[in-house]
Amino acid sequence: MTDKVVQPTGQFRFESVPAVRESLRSVDYLADEGISGVVYLAERLGKPVLIEGPAGTGKTELAKSVARMTNSRLIRLQCYEGLDESKALYEWNYKKQLLRIQAQRVVEESGTTWTDIEEDIFSEEFLLTRPLLEAIRADEPVVLLIDEVDRVEVETEALLLEILSDYQVSIPELGTVTANQIPLVFLTSNNTRELSEALKRRCLYLHLDYPDLEREKEIVLTRVPDIRDSLADQIVRIVRSLRTLELKKHPSVSETLDWARTLVLLGVDSIGAEDATATLHILLKYQSDIQKAAKELSVASGA
Repeated sequence: MTDKVVQPTGQFRFESVPAVRESLRSVDYLADEGISGVVYLAERLGKPVLIEGPAGTGKTELAKSVARMTNSRLIRLQCYEGLDESKALYEWNYKKQLLRIQAQRVVEESGTTWTDIEEDIFSEEFLLTRPLLEAIRADEPVVLLIDEVDRVEVETEALLLEILSDYQVSIPELGTVTANQIPLVFLTSNNTRELSEALKRRCLYLHLDYPDLEREKEIVLTRVPDIRDSLADQIVRIVRSLRTLELKKHPSVSETLDWARTLVLLGVDSIGAEDATATLHILLKYQSDIQKAAKELSVASGA
């Protein structure tokens, strides 16, 4: 049995892969052909995109950038251990339901039956929508970001399958809610656990690693106002050298940008060992990593 294929309807927003790349650049996300191609196909095929890779390589930012460049509403489901249906899909407003039942007791002489009350309290008025159902019910263009999907249990992951294959949600009391429009869906994973084949089968796949030196330098020049080319070059070379060390957490692209902004604010034109060591806490988040990096920088500078 094959999965149902949902074809997107309406006008396509992306004319070509190069158009996607240029549109992403217009919102300061520097994509290569691989990234742009997957985003283009996601819309044309009406399929979600599963983005895997190390933390801090721009996975979440890609979804946010696609939302900005398409003027779409961003709906984000932040995944965590213990996430269940009531937080991801929907739940009933029990307090409001209880008030309805209590109010009914006052007018029992009207002859209303429990069946009448039950049909009333399990209606739209008492439904609390969560991110997944919100994305399905939206009338306007939507980008749905399911962030760090690898943090949820396998049982919760199964909740996503109906949405990702059919773009619909089954609510026992109300029936099946089908998408008014096909949202662009991005799932991110830091590879903390292996995702199921069923989930992967429903998605296009994109792996984002740390950018190469030239692309990361371009990102720094684009995102950090007033930074000199020579300083940006030094920054990305030092960061790349630190990523070769055995650290608890390698510096992410966002931390590279934070470091660059810090050095500009401090008026640093050329990074010496002292400048680097004094600001390593911006780039690295474990003391053991900072000590290891400081030693490496000291050796490299000949100090």
